[in-house]
Amino acid sequence: MAKAKAVFRCTGCGHQVPKWVGQCPSCREWGTISESAPAAAAVRAGTTSVVPSSPAVRITEVASNSATSVPTGIGEFDRVLGRGVVPGSVILLAGEPGVGKSTLLLETVKHWATQGKTALYVTGEESAGQVRLRAERTDAVNENIYLASETDLATVLGHVEAVSPTLLIVDSVQTMVASGTDGVTGGVTQIRAVTTALVSLAKTSGIAVILVGHVTKDGNVAGPRSLEHLVDVVLSFEGDRHSSLRMIRGIKNRFGPSDEVGCFEQRSDGIHEVSDPSGIFVHHHESDVPGSAALVAMDGRRAMVGQIQALLNDTKMTSPRRAVSGLDSARVAMMLAVAEKHAAVRGSDKEVYVSTVGGMKVTEPAADLAIFLALYSSQHDKVVPSTTVAIGEVGLAGEVRRVSSVARRVSEAKRLGFTHVIIPAGSTDEDMPRGVRISRVNNLLEASAAAVSRMGLVDAPF
Repeated sequence: MAKAKAVFRCTGCGHQVPKWVGQCPSCREWGTISESAPAAAAVRAGTTSVVPSSPAVRITEVASNSATSVPTGIGEFDRVLGRGVVPGSVILLAGEPGVGKSTLLLETVKHWATQGKTALYVTGEESAGQVRLRAERTDAVNENIYLASETDLATVLGHVEAVSPTLLIVDSVQTMVASGTDGVTGGVTQIRAVTTALVSLAKTSGIAVILVGHVTKDGNVAGPRSLEHLVDVVLSFEGDRHSSLRMIRGIKNRFGPSDEVGCFEQRSDGIHEVSDPSGIFVHHHESDVPGSAALVAMDGRRAMVGQIQALLNDTKMTSPRRAVSGLDSARVAMMLAVAEKHAAVRGSDKEVYVSTVGGMKVTEPAADLAIFLALYSSQHDKVVPSTTVAIGEVGLAGEVRRVSSVARRVSEAKRLGFTHVIIPAGSTDEDMPRGVRISRVNNLLEASAAAVSRMGLVDAPF
């Protein structure tokens, strides 16, 4: 009988190769290929079956309230989670160092303890004294919060048995060590073993577990890709070091939508939720000025009003400077070319600066029309009224194309006091709010005419 051939698999992504190699061809990670046992032979006909420990039940007999969420007390956090934390679920919160992950989770356990529930905060990166000092600064001291500075997984499980919490925070999963498992701390094998044990703990005991994860320089969650498959919810905590605004984005969520966004503001006394972030991204002048246009961007399922400013400055340089902040530079360059071709916005001999207000980041094509109007306004020194907002994608032929969620965008603009909305022609009237003047445009010429006219009349654009 032929001997079973050895199998080599990647411990990070599971990719199989015929022989050992230093780098996985699939995930491009080094040192993750290891030899595993040969695959078992196929089940032969007539093999005796095994009686399952728990029989399969009809889906109609499964209790629908088995995955009822418990609010954390932080509205923006609950929004992204899907109304709260589900008992027995495992949540992975990943973000760059210093963005505020530990501060947010300390705020979470504070609200959790205020409801009379017990929370266990395990830190492998700080001492219990350091966490206590931060808790005093953010007013997060409560007798229902237990602290433990541990890196050994077995000891952490012992703390869980002693405290019996309903919420467990592990900060971070990369610092935990599973004894008896090969690999260095924070390595692929260790992370998988620690996560598997904590997932098993959550499912068998009903304890909600929140894991803090590190990210790589590319912004991805550090560790094996299977880490994201093991947990129930994956959240990304983002923020700019030069801005106090923080955003939580849902990447995966088994209990709610995976495209929700939560907004927070980092302050000296902790992190605070921002239920209406649109005001941060709009700057109100005492009088309207050229070179500015408002837009409504969709960040996940959330509509947020922002502002784009543009400056075109004459220069004698052979290669004029282009500077873009908060927007896709390639998209801005394309809009500059389209505006020069179809709307007499000459930017080839000018320095061009385009930026969003308040550190807002916009990448969707629906911002094209606002970018064009800001460029047009700066070039021709024509003011786009601050009560006007533009929504639409612009094509290379100068046409204005339809975008998604127009009614939701218009409703958000109306709520913030905008009275004039420029949208692509052909946008549906279904669910469109009343009480706001709407200009439907087909191309850039109609858009520029509708924007600079306070009465909404289509005048000559130049």
